[in-house]
Amino acid sequence: MSKQLRQSVQEIEISGIRKFNTRVAGIPDMIKLTLGEPDFPTPMHVKQAAIEAINNDFTNYTPNAGTPELLQAASAYFHDKYDLSYSTNEIIVTVGATEAINVALQTILEAGDEVLLPDPIYPGYEPLIHLMEAKAIKIDTTETAFKLTAEQLRASITPKTKALILPYPSNPTGVTLTLEELEQIAEVVRETGIFVIADEIYSELTFFGTHTSIATMIREQTIVINGLSKSHAMIGWRIGFLMAPEAITSQMIKVHQYSVTCASSISQKAAEEALVHGKDDAVQMRTEYNTRAGFVQDRLTKMGFSIIEPDGAFYFFAKLPDSVPQNSFDWAIELAEVAKVAVVPGSSFSEKGDRYFRLSFAASFSQLAEAMDRMHTFMEKYA
Repeated sequence: MSKQLRQSVQEIEISGIRKFNTRVAGIPDMIKLTLGEPDFPTPMHVKQAAIEAINNDFTNYTPNAGTPELLQAASAYFHDKYDLSYSTNEIIVTVGATEAINVALQTILEAGDEVLLPDPIYPGYEPLIHLMEAKAIKIDTTETAFKLTAEQLRASITPKTKALILPYPSNPTGVTLTLEELEQIAEVVRETGIFVIADEIYSELTFFGTHTSIATMIREQTIVINGLSKSHAMIGWRIGFLMAPEAITSQMIKVHQYSVTCASSISQKAAEEALVHGKDDAVQMRTEYNTRAGFVQDRLTKMGFSIIEPDGAFYFFAKLPDSVPQNSFDWAIELAEVAKVAVVPGSSFSEKGDRYFRLSFAASFSQLAEAMDRMHTFMEKYA
């Protein structure tokens, strides 16, 4: 029967994050620092808007791109936040940022195209590229503080290069790009004519300064992806946004339509409330994440882990000390079984990740404190 199934589908795998999380899920008394989702509840005013939508029977299809009210709210929100100028016909409401990524790639890629990825990177891009019969080209950033440089980008572009995927702040590293670094990357993109798919889902969780979208520099070549999962703790509501010039969105809407028709009507009403009356909902979360990051970084550093300080999101991509003989997968399994703390092996994000692991600090302070105590005890044998 497998011979009758599409070969490229059989060649991709469930993400290493999910596989590892499933592997350790049955261990009792586990502190899970694995999945990337806020531990805060969705704001009450957002939930109330959804309840009202249900009570008002707002349960039919919406226009494919989203309700006019939500599109207008998104246009205003992203302009106010990041100086992005997209009209309502240049925005598509998607089923989370994941669908947005898929729609963008399906729209621009042909078989044989190359897509550049800074490595390490979230594992959700490469399988989609493979399904488009295109090729993912990894650019190693482990020697450049997890930051893609303009020089690396220029050296990686070939006649087959169609796009660069640029996620910042980054999952799994938490690192973002400065204005000067973005300008240098934008200049290379401008000269070479490739697309940038800017995944800015963690933009509101930038700890230092204000997030800058590369679309303000090279608008005609940029597809912006954002959403409400991280900024408003709306993971399960599945609301993302695709933003691009109309020449691009007029083509992307076809892929979106035949994929999902439209995003949930109830979720769209909740999203409208989030954007209009919850512009600063992320402030409390961002402040708390930054505080947690400082605490966890201090504890991990004292245990001997090498860390590059995150600029945002809620992750550390930490390097194992030389005294640890195992690779990160075997070490993480032992950590889960012995210390009852779950982190994600770095190999889930990078071919060079065998000596790294991702730790999510999107957990309560009490959980983090207990996890650090357990890890400290566990690491004593490597001292």
